[in-house]
Amino acid sequence: MFGIILSVIAGVLISMQNVFNTRISEKGGSWATTTIVLGIGLFVSIPVFFIMDGGNLFDLSGVNPIYLLGGVFGVGIVFGLMRGMQELGPAYAVSIVMVSQLAMASIVNTFGLFGFEEMTFTAQKGLGLGLLIIGVLVFKLGGRISLLKKSKEKTNDALRA
Repeated sequence: MFGIILSVIAGVLISMQNVFNTRISEKGGSWATTTIVLGIGLFVSIPVFFIMDGGNLFDLSGVNPIYLLGGVFGVGIVFGLMRGMQELGPAYAVSIVMVSQLAMASIVNTFGLFGFEEMTFTAQKGLGLGLLIIGVLVFKLGGRISLLKKSKEKTNDALRA
C-alpha cells in the first residue's frame, strides 16, 4: 500500500513539476529552465541525502556504469515533457508519457532487462496496454468527434436554408 501511495504522489508531482517548468520556460527558455530546475533539485537532494542516508555519496562500487545515464535521462525527461506540454497541452502530453512508460516498463519486465526478473507478457497485459492507448485516443479525439458532428450539423442546416 505504501508503494501505491508513493507512486500516486510521484505522479502528481511529475505533472505539477512539468506544468511549472512549462511556465518558467516561457520566460527563460527551455534549456535554461531545464538547468535551473535540475540544479534546484540537486541543491535540495544533497542535504536530504545526508539526513536520510548519511552514507558516502559517491560509493557506487558494484553499480553498472550504464545506470548513471539516469541523470542524462532526467535532462531528457524535463526538457521533453516541458516542450511536449507546450505543443500538446498538459493532459495530452502526460497521457502519451503514461503509455510510453507502461510500454517501456513492459519491455523491461518481459525481457528481464537491467537485472529485473523476466515476467511473461500475457494477453491481459497486452489488452490493458491497448485499452490505455485507446483511452488516450478517445481522450484526445473525443472533442474533435463531437466538433465534427456539430460542424456537419451546421453545414447541413446551412444547405437546407
